[in-house]
Amino acid sequence: MLTYVYTAREGTTGKRIQAEIEAEDERAAAKILLERGLSPLEIRLKGQRSGAFALLNRITTKQRVIFSRQLSTLINAGLPLVQSLEHVRGQTSNKALQVIIGKIITDVEAGSTLSDSMARHPKVFDTVYISLVAAGETSGTLDKSLERLADQQEKDAEIISKVRGAMIYPFIVILVMIGVVTFMLVTVLPQVQTLYSSLPGAELPIFTRMLLAVSNFLTHFWWLAIILLGFIVFLTTRWARTGPGKHAIDGAKMKMWPIGPLFMKLYMARFARTASTLVGSGVPMLKMLSTTSNAINNVHVEASINAAAEKVKGGKSLSEALAGDPNFLDLVPNMIKIGEQSGSLQDMLAKVADYYEKEVDNQIKAISTLVEPILMVVIGIVALVIVAAVLLPIYSLAGKNLVR
Repeated sequence: MLTYVYTAREGTTGKRIQAEIEAEDERAAAKILLERGLSPLEIRLKGQRSGAFALLNRITTKQRVIFSRQLSTLINAGLPLVQSLEHVRGQTSNKALQVIIGKIITDVEAGSTLSDSMARHPKVFDTVYISLVAAGETSGTLDKSLERLADQQEKDAEIISKVRGAMIYPFIVILVMIGVVTFMLVTVLPQVQTLYSSLPGAELPIFTRMLLAVSNFLTHFWWLAIILLGFIVFLTTRWARTGPGKHAIDGAKMKMWPIGPLFMKLYMARFARTASTLVGSGVPMLKMLSTTSNAINNVHVEASINAAAEKVKGGKSLSEALAGDPNFLDLVPNMIKIGEQSGSLQDMLAKVADYYEKEVDNQIKAISTLVEPILMVVIGIVALVIVAAVLLPIYSLAGKNLVR
């Protein structure tokens, strides 16, 4: 049983009531309230926050992996599906996941399949997850499909974590650099201007005057700078979600130096790992390609996979359909061809995934090694600009005194 906080209105008096109720899920809680003659206005899990605080209750990849492994183990031990789900719900600490598992149990008891029940929660279970569960149900190997899912999710999360980790260092350095430059512009440069203004006939160099204009703007119109920055971030974020924006950004990810090779290998690893998992679970080729295209998260690679699916539908092999595609590295169709000829497509795809996952790791190390000296050079140039803006007026004054 879960505890819910509800707001309801009495049918006779119209009085608003706010209290707590225990029920299996939100639907059961609403049913109980209706039986009591109350019209539910809002029902939420006790302790669950809304808005920005909803992030505290989000379901992480690690929690999905644990859910998949636990459910796989219980089903493999011979427990019925509903009983297995009940056990997993009892061992889950995340309240949001408890609620979703409760809804899945209700749907399964009503006659729905596990995959159909999970498909009603697309924010938690993506198309790859649903396809693998459906294939496991059809073939009678649900426990193995869930185990493959857990492995696939762990490897995918590990790669993404490495990529994000590689971006943290340069981001922090750039943030600190911006802070230092802002401090110098707002505090040090105005003192140089004050010194010069007390000297008759003294004129600041044009380079220093330009930076002082930026300094005056930040000092007197800092609120406008924040608004402009926020507006630019908002517009960029909105544009990135549109078709042209996503098309441009995804294309830049694959071609921009030095991250282009990294993202290409990342997409190849993700394609091969997902495809290997789906093929191993018995998912048909066309269904596998359709599901994999949705899991790649790049519109260009997705379009290539969809185009390959059309060629496969027309009678070509997968290796022939992918050969020569600029959005796929040559190793992928070559290894797929070997797998098709030897009847071990799943194993070949798994080897491709292992290879590119190692390549992603090596690429991240190479980029990290390259980024450090580049950042040092950038920091040196910025420091030189600031120091020049401060020292040029001083040397100018010293030169005038020497001439006199």
